[in-house]
Amino acid sequence: MADMGLWKARIDSESDASVVAGLARWRAAFVTAFVCLLVVKLILAATLQPFGDEAFYWQESRHPAWGYSDLPPLTAWLIRVGEAIAGHGVLGMRWPFLLMGSALPWLLVVFGRRVFGARAGWQAGLLCLCLPLAGSLGVMAMPDVPLTVAGTVAMLALLRVMDESRWRDWLLLGVALAVCWMSHYRAAMFMLAGLLLCLLTPRGRQQWTRGGFWLAMGVAAIGLLPLLISNWQQHGAGLAFQLVERNPWRFHADALVQPLEQAVTCTPLLYICLLWAAWHAWKRRAAGPWDVIALLSLTFIVVYFVAGLFADDQRFRVHWPLPGYLPLLAALPVLLHEAHVSLTWRRFALAGATLAFMAQLAGLLYLGLAAYPDTARWLGAARAFPTAFIGWQESADIAREQFAVRPAVLVADNFMMAAELDFQFDGQRPVYTLDSPLNVKYGRAPQVALWGWNEIALRQQHAGESVLLVVDEHALRERERGPWLGSLCARIDNLQPLQRLSLFDGRKSVAFYRGQVAAAPFTAVASPGDCIAWRRAAAGEE
Repeated sequence: MADMGLWKARIDSESDASVVAGLARWRAAFVTAFVCLLVVKLILAATLQPFGDEAFYWQESRHPAWGYSDLPPLTAWLIRVGEAIAGHGVLGMRWPFLLMGSALPWLLVVFGRRVFGARAGWQAGLLCLCLPLAGSLGVMAMPDVPLTVAGTVAMLALLRVMDESRWRDWLLLGVALAVCWMSHYRAAMFMLAGLLLCLLTPRGRQQWTRGGFWLAMGVAAIGLLPLLISNWQQHGAGLAFQLVERNPWRFHADALVQPLEQAVTCTPLLYICLLWAAWHAWKRRAAGPWDVIALLSLTFIVVYFVAGLFADDQRFRVHWPLPGYLPLLAALPVLLHEAHVSLTWRRFALAGATLAFMAQLAGLLYLGLAAYPDTARWLGAARAFPTAFIGWQESADIAREQFAVRPAVLVADNFMMAAELDFQFDGQRPVYTLDSPLNVKYGRAPQVALWGWNEIALRQQHAGESVLLVVDEHALRERERGPWLGSLCARIDNLQPLQRLSLFDGRKSVAFYRGQVAAAPFTAVASPGDCIAWRRAAAGEE
């Protein structure tokens, strides 16, 4: 019997050692992938020219406020802090976002460990690094970084309060939701997910009678104060843009392709695995932690799909459901480990994760090639290059050369070009923008007007003065391009061509003109083809 006891102890010891070794392998795989990805992201954050929206957020950071016509204030505040510490530049602007984005996989480790154990935690973190939008988060200074990270903290806090209902966890939940509200209007989706959880699940309905729940809601409401103040100051411009102007609110059948868009974004195999995990979580929603995982995930996936059939289909939106995928990254390894799951399905999931990680590295490499002129030419030769990251520095260099010849008021033909030039000049000179349709499309027209940098302010402050006009000839869609370019001669008097920057066989072109600020307000142009700006752009495309 003693021999039997020793034999059993030896078996248990070997089993424990095997578990520890398995955990060590998963931890090593996660840390290795995290460090490699972080190095790549750091290089990109330090070298990639600003994305157009990024440059505008940087402009907002130079005008501290409770909020802006397109966003709540947190993105601008983070950029302001970043540059105050690290100085002006792309890395100075981006490092707070890089730090926050790099925290996301670690939060998934904590999430997975909390609900399913240490092994599932490391696996969840590794899958987070594989998922393209999650693993690359933080390369650019975008509002989705604090929104997603704070939302994940809120999910983790929600798990804790559902189990233990401690005041500190309720407070953490409220703070995280307040940060979401200060990041983006899409914080409303986190609130909706929580509401559905508290209405549709037994454990959720118990939360209504707990004092901590109302503490969390009260703290979360503090995050709404900047939104309320800024919308009051701007006569509801932010709400009008987010809820009305950008959304047609009518059915458009082309939005039925959203699942295909998501499959491409997540990579097809991993996307199928995540939907499989969501379905199994939904079937187990009667008990925790599956109720939290199912309701949070499916709210983002399903509601965004349904809303997308009627809402904005003109702007980039594939990143919207990302928070819904994150809890599924913790659930997927556990579901695959169950005995009834076939080996074929496990291999399918492994292939999906591997393909997703390779796709993410390819995407980061793609951006890396765009960061340097020599390698960007390779993308140009392949007719696949990100124009949003190219040409801004070169445009600013040409503008400096023109100012050396003759000083003038600097004017861009749209808000994005104006923001990029302003960033390159480090805010040392005012950059006005004409009233482009692009300004309205992206909700920036009210903000530019508030700063006094729009076309009306230009006429009021500099009527008759010399102008250097910088025109991004491909900023608008083709159907809008001709009428817009044809209207420039009515907006700027005596328009004279100076120089034209043409990159990649004219697929990225920026034209420079001299002229004088028109004293009279703009009136519709009867014949756009008579304008030199339209003719030169048309000639450049031939």
